[in-house]
Amino acid sequence: MAPERWLHPVAEPTVVTGTALEVGDDELLLAVARGDQAAFAALYDSVGPLVHGVVRRVVRDPAQSEEVTQEVMVEVWRTAVRFDPDRGSARTWVLTMAHRRAIDRVRSEQSSRNRTQRVADQQHARDFDEVSERVELDFEYEQVRTALSTLTELQRQAVELAYYQGYTYREVADLLGTPLGTIKTRMRDGLIRLRDALGVAG
Repeated sequence: MAPERWLHPVAEPTVVTGTALEVGDDELLLAVARGDQAAFAALYDSVGPLVHGVVRRVVRDPAQSEEVTQEVMVEVWRTAVRFDPDRGSARTWVLTMAHRRAIDRVRSEQSSRNRTQRVADQQHARDFDEVSERVELDFEYEQVRTALSTLTELQRQAVELAYYQGYTYREVADLLGTPLGTIKTRMRDGLIRLRDALGVAG
């Protein structure tokens, strides 16, 4: 069954005598261009199923095919004045319009799916990066913790206070009750041992 017709009211429409069987599509479309609603109804009955068939072959989806068919027939009503019978038949003109509309719908749907997929891919990439970064940080933390365990107690305390808690060498010396020179020496030796334990080139 053909989709419901979309009829636009017009003032004082021209009347085409006869039925769709008696009047050709070209004459009907020319009458539609003059605002004849009866001609549009007859043209719809004549080409509507063909339009739907063309659209369905391209779009595939039944619901969207119905929508595009309606859009095509609305466009026929609105642009009928552009039809030139010297350049081709009304049926060819309408079906070309239908095919173009169907292609546009497929491209639009594909573009929408691509955008959705890009968003999903970006989110997946962010999730993966966050997990990867967390694993890397955990691994590095474990390496540093293991390396710190190779230091003497004074070296470890000095390094932790200076590099992980932000104290200056003098503040570290005061906190540990150790001469500043000793702290500097222990820090230097401790950092060398850390470098070697972590496999960092000197």
